[in-house]
Amino acid sequence: MTASGRPETRARWAQARRILCVRLDALGDVLMCTPALRALKEAVPGRSLTLLTSPAAAAAVPFIPEIDDAIVLAAPWMKLDAPADPDALRALATTLAARRFDAAVVFTTYTQSALPAAMLCWLAGIPLRLAHCRENPYHLLSDWVEEPEPHTLVRHEVQRQLALVRHAGAVPLPGSKLSLSFALRAADLAAVRARLQGIGIDADRPWVLLHPGASAASRRYPAGHWARALGLLVRRTGLPAVLTGSAAEGPLIEEIRAGCGVPSHSLAGELSLGELGAALRLAAVVLTNNSGPAHVAAAVGTPVVDLYALTNPQHTPWHVRSRVLFQDVSCRFCFKSACPAGHHACLTGVAPERVLNAALELLAPHPPLPRIEEADAGLAAD
Repeated sequence: MTASGRPETRARWAQARRILCVRLDALGDVLMCTPALRALKEAVPGRSLTLLTSPAAAAAVPFIPEIDDAIVLAAPWMKLDAPADPDALRALATTLAARRFDAAVVFTTYTQSALPAAMLCWLAGIPLRLAHCRENPYHLLSDWVEEPEPHTLVRHEVQRQLALVRHAGAVPLPGSKLSLSFALRAADLAAVRARLQGIGIDADRPWVLLHPGASAASRRYPAGHWARALGLLVRRTGLPAVLTGSAAEGPLIEEIRAGCGVPSHSLAGELSLGELGAALRLAAVVLTNNSGPAHVAAAVGTPVVDLYALTNPQHTPWHVRSRVLFQDVSCRFCFKSACPAGHHACLTGVAPERVLNAALELLAPHPPLPRIEEADAGLAAD
């Protein structure tokens, strides 16, 4: 095992100009790697990074300036909506070998094994291969960082990935930002401003964005709770409210709009990822679950009220004003996409009044508004 920061390790990695970075999860997971990608990129002048990522996360690549190129893989060792193609995996190993990468960094959460991706990089003849690993990888990794989580500590995902690349001599430069990357485009900002104007909203005045969906059912705040929270917030502040999501989330959004009892607008299925990033930037506050848009909002610097299901502890909003709301439960950190207990108590136990008060705190000074108590709202918590 190579120890952190050893001179011989730094010397070997200082020669690596073409690095393959492997992150095969979703959009938010890739965004949480961007401070580590930035450290890798800035460590050696002229270094280029190619991201090997999932189909779900590939859409983020144009908005991450640290990434020079991308390769998309539906990996059979990751959660997929459809079966992986063995022929595509074999062809990818050949492609990676032909591109003659100097090094590979495999980014994972502590619940994942780096070994399948390490095997792929080994087959491709990539000489330097760095990853966290719980078991001894022998020759699959040239630079093995023993897995400390969760027995020794549990870190935010951003801190975990920064610690990994530090073993290759990559540390943030003095004055380098530690925020997530999501580069906004002028055309997307202009398009969203026009959409908002079309529904009677001045983009330069405060308005609220609610993104109520999430890919995993276990991470979705109930629609009825969202409706009550949104109704309280709009009545209390008078701010316009816009709901965003995919076209498939249209029925969820309409259920919330029908139940909130206040005017609102839906952009479900109407925004590209770049336009969603622009909308998240223009909003005064974002209400969302622990999902990709929460991390996009953090990247563009907009305050976030994050309804944070206790499926895992590492993915809270990074380097942005935020309020993380949950109800503590004995089954915390289940790492499940569907609530194994069936009660969703870590989210259903969050009263809409708590969402309101969190939003009011983050909206200050637009203008500052006093908190209200549940009794004042005339609504009982679940």
